[in-house]
Amino acid sequence: MGKGANAVSYEPTENMAAWLLGVGNLKIQPFKLPPLGSHDVRVSMKAIGICGSDVHYLKHGRCGDYIVKEPMVIGHECAGIIEEVGSEVKTLVAGDRVALEPGVSCWRCSHCKEGSYNLCDEMKFFATPPIHGSLANQIVHPANLCFKLPENVSLEEGAMCEPLSVGVYACRRANISPETNVLVLGAGPIGLVSMLSARAFGAPRVVVVDVDDQRLAFAKKLGADAIVKVSLKMEDVESEVENIKAALGVGIDVSLDCAGFNKTMTTALRATRSGGKVCLVGMGHCEMTVPLTPAAAREVDIVGIFRYKNTWPQCIEFLRSGKIDVKPLITHRFGFTQKEVEDAFETSARGGNAIKVMFNL
Repeated sequence: MGKGANAVSYEPTENMAAWLLGVGNLKIQPFKLPPLGSHDVRVSMKAIGICGSDVHYLKHGRCGDYIVKEPMVIGHECAGIIEEVGSEVKTLVAGDRVALEPGVSCWRCSHCKEGSYNLCDEMKFFATPPIHGSLANQIVHPANLCFKLPENVSLEEGAMCEPLSVGVYACRRANISPETNVLVLGAGPIGLVSMLSARAFGAPRVVVVDVDDQRLAFAKKLGADAIVKVSLKMEDVESEVENIKAALGVGIDVSLDCAGFNKTMTTALRATRSGGKVCLVGMGHCEMTVPLTPAAAREVDIVGIFRYKNTWPQCIEFLRSGKIDVKPLITHRFGFTQKEVEDAFETSARGGNAIKVMFNL
């Protein structure tokens, strides 16, 4: 306890982590921790979720412009228990249960100074090449990015604060309120947490659309007012927009596109009422061809999000108060052996009834 940056910090004899060594090659191997800085904490990881980006790195060696060029520890949705604190850490003690925000920004650039630290060009984000992630027995992380969990919020729920933060931040960017009726496009994990977030922000009515019956049934079970099955065909947009409007029964004030394809964005722009807002959350296509001019003529605003900022306290409060229940989203659990790690990633990659796959260490 209380060791400074220059002190010799304790490190477990064999701290193990899940290393991505190449496409399709994930191995549990030793992971040497950096020294404990005066403002850092050492955390025993207990709950780590698999994100779609983790699967993408494993299957393709890249996610968008981020390319894995050397071995990297995977994982970024995480929570654990404090084992040791640096000499300047006053807010946490050994034994505290914490949820970890995975991005470490520079706090010097103009984005950081203006409060938009999520846009920091020097961001060091768990499991975004070349930064190591958190699927390990222990990690070292800045104390100010570790948020203490209330007694009634589990470590698994703490790990879910990361995907939930995307939904919360999207709702903030879209100004969702008790006067806002919402369309969510995509019923994957991010679409579902966006739906739950919209409800927590007071949205009176929410409709969810997807191509998959199983996901739609899950969204309905979680509380969607209406669900609409759509196709992958662009020529179906016009009729599907009418179906969506009819299903909700009121005008759509905000659309959250949690897929990010030509088809979903076109649907969002056409379904949203004049003067409404579309928030692009998903990044399915790097480039799109969408009907911007008709949307502009109806003053439909378009905003985007990149990750999140200042969301962990609100996520934890939503969980503590019961305004959001993420527990049903955790559909599969695995331990931390070589076979279980491989099986967990295959389960997540298959999709189907797997919403959130969670490791328990």
